[in-house]
Amino acid sequence: MGKRLERITPAYRGVMYASWPLAVWWGQLEVTGEECIPLTGPVLLAGDHDSYWDTVTAGIAAMPRRQIHALAKSTLWKNALLGRVLDGMGQIPIDRGKGDTGALDRAVEELHKGAMIGVYPEGTRSLGRKLRARSGFGRLMERAPEGTAIVLAACTGTVDVPKFPNSRPQIKVDFFPPAGGGLQPGENAGDFTLRIMEEIRARAPIEIAGRKRAASLIAKGWTPERAAAGWSPDQPE
Repeated sequence: MGKRLERITPAYRGVMYASWPLAVWWGQLEVTGEECIPLTGPVLLAGDHDSYWDTVTAGIAAMPRRQIHALAKSTLWKNALLGRVLDGMGQIPIDRGKGDTGALDRAVEELHKGAMIGVYPEGTRSLGRKLRARSGFGRLMERAPEGTAIVLAACTGTVDVPKFPNSRPQIKVDFFPPAGGGLQPGENAGDFTLRIMEEIRARAPIEIAGRKRAASLIAKGWTPERAAAGWSPDQPE
């Protein structure tokens, strides 16, 4: 914890510590590459999203260095109490799938203040499916201040957290820089985001949240490899 320079808000710290027993102790959390997260300055963080536990797990993993200000679905704010907690955590509501420019404007504003902004480019939990990488992350990069660092997070094992106390998970969070670098000349926002997600999914193959859903899809022939190739349980063999 001693390396961190920025202040962590009380609400953020409280939620992370409340999640600590399940994510760290029960989940046997292993973190690698945390040194890739700069201690100061604007950062764009992209990650995979298979489980609701990805958010707090990545937050715990990054907390020794930074607080993540994540774009989260705006419907979470419908619960007044939860909305106040999310505001206290510095999270940013976004209307998914509607081109919410207001949320992106706020994220850019926070980047200019030196914040670390977290985004799930797939938009929602995968639920065992291959999802289209949305261009929002690339559009943020296009508008980010000069010198913004890009950090990727591959999170695995979080879908097994709810199996407590029957099957103990092994959660891993791997932070790393994009091998292909940042936005390249001539590369549009969509292509950039797609490239980023391919790098993340190479380290964090698609997983299925929910025991019943997992059992059903696996019985129909689901595998991580088939999911990555775009397989659907409804398509013929």
